[in-house]
Amino acid sequence: MLLLITYDVNTENEAGKKRLRKVAKQCQNYGRRVQNSVFECIVDQAQSVTLKSLLTEIIDDKVDSLRFYYLGNNYKTKIEHIGVERGIAVDQPLFL
Repeated sequence: MLLLITYDVNTENEAGKKRLRKVAKQCQNYGRRVQNSVFECIVDQAQSVTLKSLLTEIIDDKVDSLRFYYLGNNYKTKIEHIGVERGIAVDQPLFL
């Protein structure tokens, strides 16, 4: 399924900046950045639960926020993009 993750981490201090880097790193492990604080991740149910748990442990829920959008398996009909794409599509193979 496609999981869209958005986050807003308060970076007014060094601890916040560190949390921001940790959140971005975890999201990069599961998907691709499509905007500054937005990631598209193709995950199964178990990965979704794991990622949500990891991110929830990182943030400070008094000053930060996370949003999870579960777009399912038929996500291609639910996404419209205009403008420059960032990187390769999350569901396309990557050859090295």
